[in-house]
Amino acid sequence: MVDRKPAQPTPLPGADDGHPRLNRGLKLVGTLFITLSAITPASSVFIVAPGVITQAGTGAFLAFVIAAVVGVFMAFVYAELGSAYPLSGGEYAIVARTSGRLPGFVVLGLFLVSQLLIIAVIALGVGTYLSVLLPGLHAPTVAAVTVVVATVLAVFDIKLNAWVTGIFLAIELIALAVVSALGLVNPQRSLADLVVHPVTAGAGGTVAAASFGVVAGASAVALFAYNGYGAAVYLGEETHDAHRSVAKTVLWALGITVLAELVPVTAVLLGSPSLPDLFGASNMMEHFITDRAGSTVNDIVSLAVAVAIFNAVLAIILVTARMIFSTGRDTTWPAPISKAVSAIHPRFGSPWIATLVTGAIGTAFCFADEQVLLVVTSTTLIAIYAVLCVSVLLGRRNGSTAHAAYRMPLFPVAPLLAIAAIAYVAYQNFTDPEVGRPSLAITAGIAVLFAAYYLFVLRRRGSWELRGAADES
Repeated sequence: MVDRKPAQPTPLPGADDGHPRLNRGLKLVGTLFITLSAITPASSVFIVAPGVITQAGTGAFLAFVIAAVVGVFMAFVYAELGSAYPLSGGEYAIVARTSGRLPGFVVLGLFLVSQLLIIAVIALGVGTYLSVLLPGLHAPTVAAVTVVVATVLAVFDIKLNAWVTGIFLAIELIALAVVSALGLVNPQRSLADLVVHPVTAGAGGTVAAASFGVVAGASAVALFAYNGYGAAVYLGEETHDAHRSVAKTVLWALGITVLAELVPVTAVLLGSPSLPDLFGASNMMEHFITDRAGSTVNDIVSLAVAVAIFNAVLAIILVTARMIFSTGRDTTWPAPISKAVSAIHPRFGSPWIATLVTGAIGTAFCFADEQVLLVVTSTTLIAIYAVLCVSVLLGRRNGSTAHAAYRMPLFPVAPLLAIAAIAYVAYQNFTDPEVGRPSLAITAGIAVLFAAYYLFVLRRRGSWELRGAADES
């Protein structure tokens, strides 16, 4: 019989009981640096935004605004759940404690698969932007080297990594500021044009009116551009005053991300001399920057974007390694594997074996077919979002989140509206036979596989223990 009650958390025993714990070496700013780096606003602007513009034209402005509103709803959900359980297991640790062990383990599977593959998906972008300066680079090899270097760095102390990500994040934000200035200093059209009369590519190099349906559909893509603020939860066991700091980090991260992405996207739409040329360009951002400032500035910005992508790879490895560490501490795998991945480095205080495992798998996937990687990872996020929304509703009802330091305003408006938006995004994916529909099927397959592992292995073995520092400050 499937257990329906939320699993009660097992407090993390002291060091003398043999269970590892991470060091609290981060303050809010350090956690924010890593979280923003995992979101990587520059990568979203240069990689995700062109897809939104291709679909909705100048309606991309409204698409990003709509996505920001949905992002606020999900940030409220993450902030409340994360302030109740600021654990390195992240979403699976939260869901297992609020909604039950089975859904928690399914979320573990979805996140584990998607994150390990996403490392490769993002790393493959490094070669794209370095090739502006060094043509002929082999993208998979460059991606693999990127993951290896980031993995070595991720083994070191979390405070060092916070400073490294902070420095790279500054470079990333400067590049976005340059793009924003290029469009806002001498705009070619007004903001009202983007709001009242959005246009998209038409036949024969013309433009045509963009319908609200097209804009709404594009907002499903824009939603992914803001994703990543939930990474703060994975750093909770290493953050001082985590119950309060994690919620603040989630909300600050979303606010900064919206500003860092919406402003440059708006600037490109306002400042492009020719919208048909922009819509038809193979690389929209390169076209815009070169058109407004020349190839030298484009080369510099491209290098900054490559740095931003490396920074994102580093941050995601840090986050994913902590989730894998948590699975070992919870004895998810056979004893030798669980013991290995839950090991803490004696000097750096990092989950070093989990980090090396994360990097090794991410490196291997750099040589996989990129289309396959995209199909596998495209819809796992919306499934996790949906489960989290249900979990925050259940947490209020069954009292498992009663101790949360943050309580969202106007509950339950945010999770209910977010569920409606998620349903729409799922529908949009279902209508896409190339990527969306196969991805939904694969997401369902992953869920079934991990549900079976829990029901027929872990539950029978009775060894899956939910351990964590939820009661520590």
